[in-house]
Amino acid sequence: MKKLFIAAALLLSQSALFAQTKWNVDPVHSSVKFSVSHMVISEVEGSFKVYSGDISAPAADFTNSVVNFSVDVNSINTDNESRDKHLKSDDFFNAAQYPKMTFKSVSFKKVSGNKYALEGDLTIRNVTKRVKFDVTYGGTVKDPYGNIKAGFKASTTINRFDYGLKWNALTEAGGATVGKDVSLELKLEFAQAK
Repeated sequence: MKKLFIAAALLLSQSALFAQTKWNVDPVHSSVKFSVSHMVISEVEGSFKVYSGDISAPAADFTNSVVNFSVDVNSINTDNESRDKHLKSDDFFNAAQYPKMTFKSVSFKKVSGNKYALEGDLTIRNVTKRVKFDVTYGGTVKDPYGNIKAGFKASTTINRFDYGLKWNALTEAGGATVGKDVSLELKLEFAQAK
């Protein structure tokens, strides 16, 4: 009986190992964007052009996956060179000292249908805070070249002051030139590793 139990446990652990699937972000078909209020009356949008990420999925529906993501802060782009330079300075990201933003998941759970909740630790500058992303799973498909692809859209809002991005000039009316809340939206396509 003991041998049967050990054999069953070994079989289960091996099948779990084989079920683990690795996925890598496809930056050609993905985007990492943000928006923040400007002078209280409008919003400024921007993006990061250089990033990488991967998913380790123990199940076909991605439940309980482990997600890692990294963004090169120096790749920030708001279509304004002067503003991008300011954002890279110590007033905001201090890209010279902290060139990467990172995210490491602690849970990835299905809420209902194709809706998921992703929680993890987001590090900007030298500050790490727990954040929750609302995720929509777009599905999985084989592309014309035989690659298996999976699509996701993830969004959250963070308080930039929590991460030391504290520059804050006031408008004539007393409002912040740059809002404290930053909306993040990631549209990501992942390719199954071969």
